[in-house]
Amino acid sequence: MSLRSQLFLLQLAIVLIIVAVAGSTAVAMQRQQIREQYEDRMVGVAQSVAQLPSVIDAFDETDPSKTIQPIADLIRQSTGVTYVVVTDEDGIRYSHPNPELIGEIVSTDPSIPLSGKTFVGTQTGTLGKSWRVKVPILDADGSIIGTASVGTLESELDADLYEDLPRLLAWLIVAALVGSAGAIWISRLVWRRIYRLEPEEIASLLETRDAMIHGISEGMVAVDEHHRIALLNDEAKRLLELDDDATGRLAADVMEPALAQLLTDPADTDETVLSGERVLLARTSGALVDDKRVGRVMILRDRTELYQLLTDLDGERDATQALRAQAHEFANRMHTISGLLELGRTQQAVDFISRSGHGGSLVSGSIAPGIQDPDAASLLMTKSTIAAEKGITLTIDETSALEPDGTTDVVTVLGILLDNAMEAVTGSGRPDGQVVVHLAADDDAVRITVADNGPGVAPEDVDGIFSSGYSTKDGGHTGTRGFGLALVDRIARRRSGQVVVDDSELGGAEFTVWLAPSLAGTRPPLRVP
Repeated sequence: MSLRSQLFLLQLAIVLIIVAVAGSTAVAMQRQQIREQYEDRMVGVAQSVAQLPSVIDAFDETDPSKTIQPIADLIRQSTGVTYVVVTDEDGIRYSHPNPELIGEIVSTDPSIPLSGKTFVGTQTGTLGKSWRVKVPILDADGSIIGTASVGTLESELDADLYEDLPRLLAWLIVAALVGSAGAIWISRLVWRRIYRLEPEEIASLLETRDAMIHGISEGMVAVDEHHRIALLNDEAKRLLELDDDATGRLAADVMEPALAQLLTDPADTDETVLSGERVLLARTSGALVDDKRVGRVMILRDRTELYQLLTDLDGERDATQALRAQAHEFANRMHTISGLLELGRTQQAVDFISRSGHGGSLVSGSIAPGIQDPDAASLLMTKSTIAAEKGITLTIDETSALEPDGTTDVVTVLGILLDNAMEAVTGSGRPDGQVVVHLAADDDAVRITVADNGPGVAPEDVDGIFSSGYSTKDGGHTGTRGFGLALVDRIARRRSGQVVVDDSELGGAEFTVWLAPSLAGTRPPLRVP
């Protein structure tokens, strides 16, 4: 059975049940009202008969029925009751609609009115089943001398009720028809609102939708027109480190300011942002339903690994350039030595070799012996070679000391600071570029200091350099740069530390980062070599 038919039949059943209950209640109330009206009338008539002086005086006559019968008939006809029966204290009738029964004993028990009480109820007498009232008749001394009984046949009560039933039934039928029409309209309205789909189809679509939304590799965030989160798939929860409680809250309360800004901006965007320690590509667009904008949708792609690969590529490119320069220099030296030998100047060739030293070695210098972290030592060796080929003197403080802490936080921070320092020195155009590194560790924190003799950090940029997407190289915010120092700041805050930028003694900038001892089980951040 279709959903529309089910809705119609259910509503029709409800309407019919309500109409039936309402009709039964109305009939019962009408029946009770009719009986109460007859009861009030019969009580009034019985008491009037019992108090008539002519009726009371007739009890002293030889044949009371000659006086009482005409009076009872007149009252009966004028009031519309079925009968008015007057009896003496022995139950002998003095009046009755059937004159042949006058003088006989009543067929029902007269003990209640003879005891001085009023009786109201249904009894079956000579005329049939009737609704009756019996009251005592008292003489002048207050003694009970007889009873007055007034009644109406139950058939007459039913006739009065049936007289009103057609009109009541008409109203009930009209109500049932109106309810049925409403049921048809509501069932069609609901059917149209759910796009004429059946429950099984809706369930299938919902299951498919959930499977697609939560199964895709991209994060999806949807907000309504008030910027409250309406949907978060599993990947978005993972990337943004949110849980189910975020649904229904304002995006600005649970998300990074940069991401929340993209969701509130009415323009469609495609930007790279930093969320926590992840580099994400965020693409936002408006959500339309029937050509009406109802909110915004954001698609998130994790670009952390890509960012790492691009950074690795930059490092490899620098190393390749350094090796190419070394190969070119080595070839020049070999040509020189070959020429001196061909000219027979053997001693001069030996002197040239001595002067050349070991310039072709991987590292022209040594790493401080206190640096026991192999990752940090390898990074410093590689950066030393790259710096040398760029004409930069990279100096590692001999007092530096560092023990492995089980994470890549130190390598990440040190790599970003060294890259920034060498890029700043190279960009300044100074022929005597210098970068100094000092590493220190104790029970309280790991301290990383990188100083250079570049142009330094302008005062107006100090507050912005740690913001996601802010880069002084291009003069402000960009879409592809400006994540390094922001990542350093977030790693420091996660490790209960801080980042401080100051003027270095070399004339450029000096960055100092404090990292508290790592905790087991912390999530390793992005590694930037």
